[in-house]
Amino acid sequence: MTISTPQLVRFPLLMDDSDTTNYSACTIPWRLPSDDPKVPTPTELSWINLFCSGIPSYKKRAASDTSVPDAANKAEIYAQRYAKILEDMKEDPASHGNPLDILLLCRLREELLKELGFRDIFKKVKNEENAKAISLFENVVRLNDAIEDEGKRLENLVRGIFAGNVFDLGSPQLAEAFSRDGGMSFSATCENLQPRPWIIDDLDTLKMRWSKKSWKKVIIFVDNSGADIILGILPFARELLRRGNQVILAANDLPSINDVTYSELIEIISQLKDEEGRLLGVSTSNLLIANSGSDLPAIDLTKVSQELACLATDVDLVILEGMGRGIETNLYAQFRCDSMKIAMVKNTGVAKFLKSRMYDCVIKYDAV
Repeated sequence: MTISTPQLVRFPLLMDDSDTTNYSACTIPWRLPSDDPKVPTPTELSWINLFCSGIPSYKKRAASDTSVPDAANKAEIYAQRYAKILEDMKEDPASHGNPLDILLLCRLREELLKELGFRDIFKKVKNEENAKAISLFENVVRLNDAIEDEGKRLENLVRGIFAGNVFDLGSPQLAEAFSRDGGMSFSATCENLQPRPWIIDDLDTLKMRWSKKSWKKVIIFVDNSGADIILGILPFARELLRRGNQVILAANDLPSINDVTYSELIEIISQLKDEEGRLLGVSTSNLLIANSGSDLPAIDLTKVSQELACLATDVDLVILEGMGRGIETNLYAQFRCDSMKIAMVKNTGVAKFLKSRMYDCVIKYDAV
């Protein structure tokens, strides 16, 4: 029996490649055409080292995966083999494929885990964090609803997205903090965001567009499980629904780090809806959950599911949320419609590129 891989297609709202716009998924240039192809650049080395620093937390998660027989031994094999791949790249950047970029480093890590039988090493922590966030959802939404001024309510929702986006176990610094402190308080994180202006701060532009109610159909490429999707994105999506927008939430096909998957998101929303299918009084008849076709924490928009491409043809606002999809890839992606990239800066490579502080915020709004 052969299992056919679903065909992936170009996202229809990407600008066509031309002399002025040439889509490249990865935001940060790791090398110049003039660099020696056999010698890693300083930027490549710093990113290879960043991925190296994440190996212990992945190994720990894999070792405790009860769904995999002999998990501890296989986790050790994963750690050794991935470290060897990264060491090879320090000797020869093209040793495991070209171009060497964030998509390749993520893909090699995911393939290695799957080869050893690890399907979803973050499943347990995702379930725990989802349950915690679901218990807080009503309170977060009620606090938002109580803000009468539309602009202030929008800003509060945006701050909620940033606060939720802290739940990111792909960031070595945050993974370490998470295992040490056992989670982050959503309300405390909202209070303690970096002060504005943020490193890229188009919130005022967004407020202006928001007040004009200018979109009919919005797609949001979502990021992490837990507080990110449930306390950050879903209150924002609910507000869009309340304003009469159609909303598509695009989630990964397969597990990667603690990112929410398509099937998990369907389950989360079914738990949050009441018997009438409403999210705290707001109808979800205009809410669609779509499979993006991706299995990585970053996304190349020339490779999305056909289902998503069909749903998106008449979208007039594209939102890419999270550092992987909205900064490390696609920060400068140009679309045929309005777009927004929204994320928190959570690793040193991104902070260095943006010349920002760690945990600074990015909200980049591009109107057509």
